[in-house]
Amino acid sequence: MKASKLFGEKYSENKARKWVWIALAAFVALQIYFVQEMLAALMLFTGVFVILALAALVLYVVDRAGQWGLGWAGQQARRGVTLAEDLAKKQLNRPPSETAP
Repeated sequence: MKASKLFGEKYSENKARKWVWIALAAFVALQIYFVQEMLAALMLFTGVFVILALAALVLYVVDRAGQWGLGWAGQQARRGVTLAEDLAKKQLNRPPSETAP
């Protein structure tokens, strides 16, 4: 009876040890899966951030180009107004020329 009791304890101890190792392996696998999920999420968020940053950069460059274009157009308009004023001051109708003797 004592031998069967020892065998039962040994068998039970091996079974418990086996389940501890299985549980440890499952825990490590879950942790690795968690890390993989976090890295995947980080990559996705990084990609979204890069896309949004590029969109913001494009909008900024378009805005700056628009401001430059408006400034250039303003200078051209002032130049055109100045030329128009100069032209308005000149006499367009000259006095008739006299005949040569």
